[in-house]
This record gives sequence, structure tokens and C-alpha cells, in this order.
Amino acid sequence: MQRRRLGKSGVAVSDICMGTMTFGEQCDEPLSHRIMDRAYDEGVDFFDAAEMYPVPPTAEKFGVTEQFVGNWLKTKPRESVVVASKITGPAHGWFVPPVRHGHTALDRRQIMQAVEGSLQRLQTDYIDLYQTHWPDHNARYEDILDTLTLLVKQGKVRAIGCSNETCWGVMKGLRAAEQYGLTRYDTVQNSFSLLNRRCESELAQVCRQEKLSLLAYSPLAGGVLTGKYRDEFPAGARFTSYQNGGERQQMLCHRFLNDRSREATIQLQQVADEAGLTLTAMSVAWSRQHDFVASTIVGASSVEQLGENLAAKDLILDADTLHRIDVVDQAIPTPIREDGLRRL
Repeated sequence: MQRRRLGKSGVAVSDICMGTMTFGEQCDEPLSHRIMDRAYDEGVDFFDAAEMYPVPPTAEKFGVTEQFVGNWLKTKPRESVVVASKITGPAHGWFVPPVRHGHTALDRRQIMQAVEGSLQRLQTDYIDLYQTHWPDHNARYEDILDTLTLLVKQGKVRAIGCSNETCWGVMKGLRAAEQYGLTRYDTVQNSFSLLNRRCESELAQVCRQEKLSLLAYSPLAGGVLTGKYRDEFPAGARFTSYQNGGERQQMLCHRFLNDRSREATIQLQQVADEAGLTLTAMSVAWSRQHDFVASTIVGASSVEQLGENLAAKDLILDADTLHRIDVVDQAIPTPIREDGLRRL
């Protein structure tokens, strides 16, 4: 497993990261531990959680994922695992989360409260990477960064990052850090896949020029790039439940699953077949080959699913395969609909 530095920090991680948002919903604790064990044994040392997980978020299961990760973490040498977590974004932002009675904010009190809760659930005295789950574009970034800087100085956090952030928001945060002498972001965690290549334009330039690392989540486009949604909604799959869920879940389902995303998946499957690869492995390998990506976050609801993702850990796509992928993108550009960042 290759390892890469997170931004300019001293933290280096495996270039495949184990995402945990299914733990506590699609996966019970014994299965979650088996999945994490398999990832660890394969060389994955980076595990990404959040106080709001599992998804879809509910008040009843708030923090359960971190509890599962914390119990598992006690079975491993702490320094051998890089743990990331996130504080929920503002309730007046993307949506109203079932956290802190729907009044979440990125202020000092709530950041301190959130990190202490995460430390307790994770059963550790420090978090390697602490991220804002989504931004508050109307807040003073220097206030948010001042509290995160305090956590770094206290040794409770090693590095900080943002998630679901725009290029403007990243640069606003970096400017505030420089202007006020505060800890800067080292990572941005955004959706990036063969069906959602938006990060290749402006955000890639920000990452390269500012020495910031992208943590690419949803490299399989929510499972669409496994091909399992081509003809039907399979039982137990995330979007099978989302299509009959609440308004936000239905919106996510329709954003990822549409005529263009299904057609692009069919064409990408042909590229993978001709290269002698699974579409899953090709998708994860494609993400890993970008110079501005430090780690690609994979998820799983079974040990077998994880194995399909890990098949990409030593895979390098050749120039012909990359060209054929680009041909599909040119014919059907960005088939996953707009991701909501413009409304933050």
C-alpha cells in the first residue's frame, strides 16, 4: 500500500482509506470489526469517521460509528492507525442534522463539545485529522480556525481539514490562516469519481498550488459504478432504501441515478472489460492516480465488497485505458447532477 502526506502536515496515510459511514446501519459491530480487520491486514492505516455517522443520520444512532471504531481501535497499536473524524456542519447550511437538537454550528463551544465527544467515543486522546463536515460560508473563518488551532496546540488534533467545500471556501480558509497566524487546512474531502470529475478543474489547481490534499470520497459514485443499479434496485443497497426515504434521501438517489449516469456506467464497464479489470477496481485505481489525491475513501457493507475495492491497491491504469475513460467523459460529461455545494 502506497503512503502519501496529508498536505504539509507530518501525517502520512495509506492511499486507500477505510470509510466507516455504513457501520451501525448496514453493518453491525461484529461485521464492522471484520471489515476493519481486513482493511488493516491489507495495509490500510487510514480510517475516516464522523460524529454524525452512520448514514442516513438519525438522532438514535448519532455517534454509533465512532463507538464501533473506538472499540476496534483498542485492539490495535494506536500509533499504527491514522484516525479521521468530523464535526457536523451548521444546521442552517446543507440540511438540519439530528445533532445537538438541530442547532449545530461551527463556533468554539460546539467544536470543543464535538471533539470531546468524538475522543470519548473513539477511546483515544487524540484525533489524527479533524475536519469540518461541511462549511459555514457566512461565518468568520478565523473564528473556526482559531478553535481548531487551539485543539492542535493542546495535542488533541494533529492536522485539520474541511469537507464538502468549494474552491472559494478553501481559499478563504487558507487566507484566514495566513492572515491571523492560524493552523491551515491540509486536506479537503470532496466527492470525486468517474461519474463526478468536477474536482479535476478548479479544486485540483487549488490543491496543487496550495499543497493541499484531496481525500476523494464516493469513488464508486455511491455504488453506481459497481454496476448493480443498471437494471434494478437490488435489495439491501443504499439507494434502494433512499428511493423510498425522506426528501433529502430521494434527492440523493435521483442525483446519482439517472439515464446519463446509467449509460456512462455501461460504457465504462466496456472499458473495464476490455482492460481485463472489474469496474470497481478500475474506478478506485483511477482516483488513486491523480497527483492531488492523497487517499481514496472506500466503503463497504461486507468483507467481500471491501476485497473488490482493495483489488485496486497495486493497480496502475495504462495510457490507453485512461484515454478510453476520457472518451466516455467527453461523450457524457459529469453525469451525476450538481452536488449542492453552490447552495452552501
